Amino acid sequence: MKSSQRYNISLMLLLIATTATWFLNVSLGSVSIPFDEVLAVIFSDENSKESWRYIIMDYRIPKAFTSVLAGSGLAVSGMLMQTMFRNPLAGPYVLGLSSGASLGVALVLMGASLFGGMAAIAVFSSWGLVIASSVGSLLVLLAVMLASIRLKDTMAILIIGLMFASLSSAVVSVLAYFSPAAQLQQYVFWSYGSVGDLSWNELGVLAFFWFLGTGIAIYSIKNLNSLLLGEQYARSLGMNIGKNRALLIISTSFLAGSITAFAGPIAFVGLAVPHLIRQVIPVNDHKILLPAVILGGAILMLLCDILAQLPGTDFTLPINAITSLVGAPVVIWLLVRKRKFLF
Repeated sequence: MKSSQRYNISLMLLLIATTATWFLNVSLGSVSIPFDEVLAVIFSDENSKESWRYIIMDYRIPKAFTSVLAGSGLAVSGMLMQTMFRNPLAGPYVLGLSSGASLGVALVLMGASLFGGMAAIAVFSSWGLVIASSVGSLLVLLAVMLASIRLKDTMAILIIGLMFASLSSAVVSVLAYFSPAAQLQQYVFWSYGSVGDLSWNELGVLAFFWFLGTGIAIYSIKNLNSLLLGEQYARSLGMNIGKNRALLIISTSFLAGSITAFAGPIAFVGLAVPHLIRQVIPVNDHKILLPAVILGGAILMLLCDILAQLPGTDFTLPINAITSLVGAPVVIWLLVRKRKFLF
C-alpha cells in the first residue's frame, strides 16, 4: 500500500473516531438519556421530552462543540510552536498567553479593590472574565510581537515569552496572597478550566477565532515544512522568516488566546497531541499532520470531558486534571515504546 493511501486511511479513521466520540460525549452526562432519544433530539424529533431537549440542545451539544474547538485549537497551536521553535517541549502557552490571560482574570477577581465598581460589574457580567482574559493575552501578545520585530533569534523570543509568563505568575501570586478566601476560590475554579459554560453566542465567537487561527495555519503549511530543516534552509528557499514568524505567533494567539478566554487555561493537550499523532502517523509533512492533529486534539478533549463529567453522577472533575491524568501516561508509554521523538 502506498504511503499516501495509508495516510488517507489513517485520517479517515480519525474522522470516524471523532464523530463517534462526539456522539458519545453528547449521550453521556449526569442525567441518563437513552441513545435513541439523543438521536431523536439532534435530528429534530418534536415528540421528545422538553427537559431532555433542553439538556441536549442547550448544554451537551454546545459543550461537545466547545471540546472539539478547544482540543483541536490547542493541538494546532502546540504543533505550530513546536515547529517554529524546533523544540518538542514547546506548547501553545509558551509565549506567555495563558499567563497573561490568568493575570487579567486575577486582576478582576482578586484585585477588585483596585478598580472598585468597574471590577464588580465585570465579575457579574457574563462576558467579564472573557474580556479580562482576552485583554491580558492581547497585552502579552503585543509585547512578544514587538520583541519579535527587534530580535532575529527565534530562541530569544521563546525566552522572552517564558519571562512574561514568570512575571505574570508572580503578580498573580502576590494578588492571591492578599486576597480573601472567596475571591481566591473564584480564581482557582477558573484556573481548572471548563468546556461546559458556553452559550451558543459565545461558542460562535470562539468558532470565529478558531477559523481565523486555523486558516492562518493552513496558509503557512509550506513554510512550516521548510522550517523543519532549519531557518537557514528556509531562507535559502526564499521564505521571509520574520513574516512567517509573525503569522505563526498571530495564529497561536487567535487559537490559544480565545480558548483560554472562553474555557480557561487547559493544560497538556497542546503539548501532547502533536507527539501522539506523530507516533500514530509517523510523518512530518504538515499537509497530513495538520488535519490529523485537529482530529486528534478533538478526540482527546472529548474523551477527557466524558471522564470529567463522571456520567451518572452529579460530580464534575476539573478538566485540567483529567487531561494530564489521562494523557501523560499514554504519551510516556508511546515515547518509551518508540524510543524517539518523530520531530
